[in-house]
Amino acid sequence: MFDVLRYRGLSYGFYLTVIVVFVCAFFYRGGFNYSVDFTGGTEIIFRFDKPVKLQAIKDVLQKEKWDGVVVREFSSHDYTVRVRDFSSDLQGLGGSIRSQLERGLGQQNVEILKVDSVGEGVGADLAQKSIWAILLALLLMLIYIALRFRFAYSIGAVVALAHDAFVIGAFFLLFNREISVDVVGAVLMTLGYSINDTIVIFARIRENLRTSGSMPIADVVNLSINQTLKRTILTSVSTALVVISLIVLGGEALRGLSIALLLGIIFGTYSSICIASPIMLMFYKNKEA
Repeated sequence: MFDVLRYRGLSYGFYLTVIVVFVCAFFYRGGFNYSVDFTGGTEIIFRFDKPVKLQAIKDVLQKEKWDGVVVREFSSHDYTVRVRDFSSDLQGLGGSIRSQLERGLGQQNVEILKVDSVGEGVGADLAQKSIWAILLALLLMLIYIALRFRFAYSIGAVVALAHDAFVIGAFFLLFNREISVDVVGAVLMTLGYSINDTIVIFARIRENLRTSGSMPIADVVNLSINQTLKRTILTSVSTALVVISLIVLGGEALRGLSIALLLGIIFGTYSSICIASPIMLMFYKNKEA
């Protein structure tokens, strides 16, 4: 039997490391790199028929007097261009920028893969609501687990869920990837996926406590984790395979969503096994004592 609790110190150390990395990266980057969903403006993904340099694209657009130009490179052919200009005619604005790039770079058949446009006020409101959505999800899960099990269980579950959110946030900060509405949705889906794994383990712990007699609670927790381990790993691997195919074949428009989901599956599985139960046990012991 794998003794999960034996390595709880390493799990706590990794958790603290994730938090430190998140905080340092946040201040180093000056905050998240928000997509046009939150900042307002227009964002267009272009595919060029010939390799082109990022700075060349930026020079052309600045010469054309576009405001707040931000260019990101995905490959030598695919680039995201963001400007602060907002227009209800997305295709017209995108077509105008495409024509200028074709002229300025000597390119032909520049393809528009995706166009997004959001007003500044709408973007700010959406950012605030996204934060509240994540906090509300954590609060509701805390209340549900406390009512369904015990308060100690709810603390373990929410601490594990916060870990998953920190991991995704740290990754997007370190690699300076954009936070879009899709990514926020992926974080919420990750919370739901992770809590499902955690509840399965908690339910087995509660069931074993009723029939364990005088067995120490630490042994009951280890036994319960091992009894559900195969189910947890099989479910996570099968789900991860689908998300990996989405990363490979889904294109750049879905890349942020796919990466956030994959991180959520991997670290959500890890946290439900190595963090939720040890944290629950810490509070459970104190309460019983």
